[in-house]
Amino acid sequence: MTTTRSQADACTWLDTDHKAVKKMFKAYDELTSSRARGVDEKKRELAREICQALTVHATLEEEIFYPALRQALKQTDILAEAEVEHAGAKDLIAQIEAMQEPDEAFDARVKVLGEYIDHHVKEERNEIFPKARAARGVDLVAMRDALQARKEALMGMEPA
Repeated sequence: MTTTRSQADACTWLDTDHKAVKKMFKAYDELTSSRARGVDEKKRELAREICQALTVHATLEEEIFYPALRQALKQTDILAEAEVEHAGAKDLIAQIEAMQEPDEAFDARVKVLGEYIDHHVKEERNEIFPKARAARGVDLVAMRDALQARKEALMGMEPA
């Protein structure tokens, strides 16, 4: 089954996640220049939300999206590269989560994580998503539903 742009498929669904995280990184960046009282706590909480969102997103891609594409695509080197990018992001996430106080090093790690994610998202949008949409035997609409269900399970949410 092929999908059209008007149907919300797995790629569109994943990209909605990308956009939400991009907004969180932008909000974090704005907080780094703030001198308001309580800004460190806000930065720590927002960084925690970013890390959780990215951890869940990477899990979804690694458990559902990438394996389905590995089955359908002849050339999977782009998926291997994406998985290496995930490993780099997970390392930064672990460093951020281990830090106690938002200081310059904390801010730098969040900034670099955002840069990693920007690069990763561009590759997914420009290379992986078009290949996924062109692949035979990949039902991206059904996969969207599987991604949503798994995200709800990972986040401890009740299904919609």
